[in-house]
Amino acid sequence: MSATDNLAVTLVQARPPDVEHTPVDDDPRAWSKARKTSTLSIVSGASMIAGLCMVIQNPSNAQIEQQLHATSQQISLSMSLPILAQGGFPVVWSAVSEIKGRKLVYLVSVVLFILGSATVAVSKSIGLLIGMRIVQAIGASAVLTIGAATLADIYEPHERGTVMGIYYCAPLLGPSLGPIMGGALTQALTWRAAFWFLVIWGGIVFFAFCFLFRDTFRRERSLTYQSALRKRMHKLKCHSSEANSPTREKREDGQNGVQIRKDVEVQPTPVNSVVAKNITLSFADINPFPSYAKILGRKHNPMILIPSGLLFAFTYSISYTCARTLSLYYSYDALSTGLVLLSFGIGSLFGSVLGGRWSDRTLARLRTANDGMSFPEMRLESTKVAMWWLPPAVIGYAWVCQEHIHITAICVMLFFSGFFSVWIYSSTLAYIVDSNPGRSSSAVAMNSLFRGASGFVAAEIAIPLQDAIGDGGLYTAWAGMLLLAELMILLVLYKGKRWRETSDKTEK
Repeated sequence: MSATDNLAVTLVQARPPDVEHTPVDDDPRAWSKARKTSTLSIVSGASMIAGLCMVIQNPSNAQIEQQLHATSQQISLSMSLPILAQGGFPVVWSAVSEIKGRKLVYLVSVVLFILGSATVAVSKSIGLLIGMRIVQAIGASAVLTIGAATLADIYEPHERGTVMGIYYCAPLLGPSLGPIMGGALTQALTWRAAFWFLVIWGGIVFFAFCFLFRDTFRRERSLTYQSALRKRMHKLKCHSSEANSPTREKREDGQNGVQIRKDVEVQPTPVNSVVAKNITLSFADINPFPSYAKILGRKHNPMILIPSGLLFAFTYSISYTCARTLSLYYSYDALSTGLVLLSFGIGSLFGSVLGGRWSDRTLARLRTANDGMSFPEMRLESTKVAMWWLPPAVIGYAWVCQEHIHITAICVMLFFSGFFSVWIYSSTLAYIVDSNPGRSSSAVAMNSLFRGASGFVAAEIAIPLQDAIGDGGLYTAWAGMLLLAELMILLVLYKGKRWRETSDKTEK
C-alpha cells in the first residue's frame, strides 16, 4: 500500500464516531474556567456590534433623509439590505473559519465593519451610505455565526444552554440600546456621530481579538475540514498513481524503446496520519455548498431553521413598527422611543439567560431519567413553558397599540413578547448546534441565512401592512405565525431523533 493510500485509510478509519471529542492538542474544552469565561466575554461583546449597527440608524432616519436628499424608499433599503447581507454572508465566513480558524475570520470581518462604519460616517450620498451599510453588515455578520461555533468548541453540550443564553444577551442589547444611543448622539451632535461610535467600538473589539483571544478551532473536530482533507489526499493519491504507473514510465522512456520496471525497494515508506499536519488546505479545497446541502437535507434542520427565522423576523418587525407607532400616535422623540423599546430588550435579556438555564436543567433532568443517556431533542422540551404565553403576549401588544392604550401597557406587552420569544429562540439555537456535531459553524451559518432572509422580508412588508391593517391586524397575524413556529418545534421535539438517525444511516 502506498503512503497516500495508508494516509487515506488512516483518515477514514481513525475518526471516531463522536467527532466532537476527538483528542486534540491544547483541547479548548480542557481550558480553565477563567479562559473560557474570557473567551465568552470577548465573543459576546463583539456580537453586540451586529445588533447595534442594524438599529442605531433608526432615530436619525429623518435627518439622513433631509441632509442626503434621500427618499423614504432609499431609507428603507438602507435598513433592509444590511439585514439581508448580515444573514447571507455568514455562509462564506463559516467556510473560511473551517479552514483557516476562527481568529482570522474575526479579525478580517471586524476590519470590514470598521471600514464600513467609517465610510458611512463621512458619506455625502445616499447610494454610498447604502453600499457601506451593506459592507458594515457583512463585517458584523461573522461574529453572530462564528460566535456560536466558538462556544461549541469550548463547552460541552450540557453546558451550552446557559452559555448560549448569556452569549445571546449581547446581540439583544444592540437592538435595545441602539435606538437610545442613536437618538442621544443624533440629538446632541449629528447622525454621523452614531457611526463614529461604532468605529470606536469596532476598534476595541479588534484589539480584544488580536491580543486576548486564543483560537478555539481544531481541525480534527471539523467534519468540513476532514472532508476537504480526504479529497485532497485522494487527488494526491491519484496523481501519485498516475506518475508511478508502468504505462506512464514506458511512455516517458519510449525514445529508448525500454520499459522501466518499478523496483519495490524504492517505493516510499508508509506514513501515518501525522503527515496530514503538513498538508495545507486553501480556499480552493473548500466548496461549502455540499456541506450546506447536507444540513438542509437532514429533515430536522429545515424544520427548526424556519421557526428560528420567524422568531428573529418578529423581533425586527416589532422594533421597527413600534418606533413608528410611538412617533405617530404618542409624539415621542428618538430618545423617548428608545427608552420604551428598552422594555423589549430587557425582556429579551431575561428570557435569554433564564431560558438558557432552564434548557440546561431540563436536559440534565431528562438525561438522568434516561439512564444517563441524552440526545439533542431533549433540550427542546424546555420551550414548552414559554409556548403557552408567547401568542397571547403578542396579541396583547397588537391591541394595546391599536387602541393607543397608555404607554405602560405597551411597555408591559413589549417586555413579555421579548421574554417569551427569546426564551424559545435560545433553546432552538443550542439545538441547532447540538444536532449538527462537527458542522456547528455551517449549521449556524444556515441559521443566519434563514434569519436574514426572514428579517429582510419582515422589514420590507412591515410598514405597508401596518398602514393597511394596523398594529392590531399585523401582530394578530404574527401571533398566528409564531403559533405555527411553535408547532414545528414540537414536531422536531417528538420526531427529530428519528429523522436524525435516518439521515445518519443515509450518509453512511
